[in-house]
Amino acid sequence: MREHYRAAGFDEADLAGDPFRQFTRWFEDAVGSGLFEPNAMVVSTADAAGRPSSRTVLMKSFDERGFVFYTNYGSRKGRELGENPHVALLFPWHPIARQVIVTGIAQRTGRDETAAYFRTRPHGSQLGAWASTQSSVVGSRAELDRSYEELADRYPPGEQVPVPPEWGGFRVIPETVEFWQGRENRLHDRLRYVRLPGSEGWRVERLYP
Repeated sequence: MREHYRAAGFDEADLAGDPFRQFTRWFEDAVGSGLFEPNAMVVSTADAAGRPSSRTVLMKSFDERGFVFYTNYGSRKGRELGENPHVALLFPWHPIARQVIVTGIAQRTGRDETAAYFRTRPHGSQLGAWASTQSSVVGSRAELDRSYEELADRYPPGEQVPVPPEWGGFRVIPETVEFWQGRENRLHDRLRYVRLPGSEGWRVERLYP
């Protein structure tokens, strides 16, 4: 169970001036490769005692402010980020021998931004946000389906579904962004942007593989 990477090298001279432009390049490469859900990322959090947890979610937007995803604030990740806002993101683009690893601080998005995104979701997904008390124990699948069906009766297609009060976004403001390129003999290229304290600037460092 071992793959031998044959990808081309990745050098400091190849980097964009900031991690957001570099991420845009690689994200476009991932999309162009036909990769399934290239916006899927592993979000790792930890509670106040340092106990970690991870799950895969979909990044819904990114810009120079950070990377955005949406969730129920009462979910495990939502509760943990409320206790400890430090977070890590991992984009595992294995078929193209690349990864992007982000560490930073998560902040809630504003309600206007959350509402604007919520209105773009399919009707069924809007209902699902109400039907699921995310990460809490449910007695059976039938109980979940019944909750959804009741909501579907209350809000038929075409009816505006309000944003659940405990549902919204997190924006991860990066402190580091690492770009990982697989190479032969496990001598991978790892280039990491590190935010300079008190500024919008970044330094770049190369890490041993």
